[in-house]
Amino acid sequence: MRDRVAELAAIAKVLLPEERARLAEELLASLDPQEAEVAAAWDEELRRRIDEIDAGTVELIPADEAFARVRRELAR
Repeated sequence: MRDRVAELAAIAKVLLPEERARLAEELLASLDPQEAEVAAAWDEELRRRIDEIDAGTVELIPADEAFARVRRELAR
């Protein structure tokens, strides 16, 4: 009997790096379907935030200022 995993791995190795990454993500997601749902929710949230940035409807804060705000809040 052939080793199906080795056979599939050999086929996958000829894919482009982006395709291999996508395949790996899909395989990992299939191990824990709930994690896939969480990842999909985060993808949706990221798209929403990017759309807000592109539309200019949110105020962007430089990272150093954001970290300073967080430090002040944590110090309370």
